[in-house]
Formats: sequence, structure tokens, C-alpha cells
Amino acid sequence: MRYEDKEPLWLSLHDIEAQERPREKMEMKGPGSLDDLELLMLLVSSGNGDRSVCDVSRDLMEVLDRDEEPSMATLCAIRGMGKAKSTTILAALELGRRRHRLFGTGALIASPTDIYREVRHYSSREQEQFIVLTLNGAHEVLNSFVATVGLVNKTLVHPREVFSDAIARRAVAIAIAHNHPSGTLEPSDDDINVTRRIIAAGDLLGIKVLDHIVFTQTGYFSFLEHGMMER
Repeated sequence: MRYEDKEPLWLSLHDIEAQERPREKMEMKGPGSLDDLELLMLLVSSGNGDRSVCDVSRDLMEVLDRDEEPSMATLCAIRGMGKAKSTTILAALELGRRRHRLFGTGALIASPTDIYREVRHYSSREQEQFIVLTLNGAHEVLNSFVATVGLVNKTLVHPREVFSDAIARRAVAIAIAHNHPSGTLEPSDDDINVTRRIIAAGDLLGIKVLDHIVFTQTGYFSFLEHGMMER
């Protein structure tokens, strides 16, 4: 059951049943057990007026999916955030960036499982997120970002969005992935056609497309493992 399906609306974390609170869940199972929404709920902490902490956190998650470095004004524009909550979010984002730079390059992508590990937290999204991992010559992650939000088709997923970051960072390769909110792992015809189009564009640019995975909260489908990365 999704948070927004529960009644009544929770105005703060204290209104959630103990076993379902993100804080208690983290204590029992560790931070890795929380999805993105639950992590944001911990940071936001409470709702405002008639908005639950879940409502505010979900709107915040949508903003962060579109903008890696939102401004204070952007966050304050979310109903229920305010300056105090917005400064907490900005501080958390900046700390994450600094720690990432401190420890150097990102994770090594050596298999579809490695890609899934990097993108799995997007599996709870209600819309399809088309995600790109840009990689250096050692296949370490230089950056990851959401190229498009919505149905994966040739109209919405354009090679210029997919390869823009890779070109800017002089990446050697990319890996692509998108979630299926429906829960099915079977790739659609659009998924297959988009993959072929991106592979062809990568060949022209000299940037290899390692794999495309379709994923849900329970698993993934790898185009590479199924022999579907033809050039």
C-alpha cells in the first residue's frame, strides 16, 4: 500500500504507526532499507496545515528529480516547505556532493546488477524515469541523471538529452535504465526501438552504450543479458 492510500493524512512522522515510521525502519534495517520518499520524509519531518508530511515530501521528490541543484526559492515554493525545511534539504544535498567529491569517482559498473544498484531507488516513482549513467574509461560512474520523465518513446527520449552530459564530461560510455511503474519487466516495442536509436547515436559519437535495463522494485530486465544490444 502506498503512503497516499492510507487514511487519515499524516501531518507529522509521529502520526504514523510506529512500525511504519521511516526512523524506526532505519533503526531496525539500516538506511538502505528506506526508499527516496521515506528518506525525504525524515528530512522534512512534518506537514503544514492540511498537507501531510508525505504530500510535501512527494512534491519535493518531483522537484529534485528535475533539478539536481534547486534554489532556496524553488524549494520554498513547494506548499508546506518553508525556509527551515528548505535549508535542511539544501544542506543535505551539499553534504552529499562534498562527500562524493571527497571519495573520488563513483561506483564501478561491471554488470547489470551494478546498474540496478545505482538506479533502484527510482523504482517507487509513479511515472517512468529514463536515467542515464555516464562512465569513464574504467566504467566508473561520473554522473547519473534523469533525462526524461514520462512514457519511454522516441518522441520523449531524444539522443541529445541522453548524450549531453556524456559529451560535456568526455565520457567513454553510458548505461541507460528506466522504471516500469506497472511492475512488469517485459520491455515494450517503444523500449526496444528507443534502445536501438540510442545505440546508433552512440556509435556516431564514439560513446558506447553498455546496457539498458528495465527495472521495478523487485528486479530488472537487462537488454545485454538477453542479446538485445545489437548495433
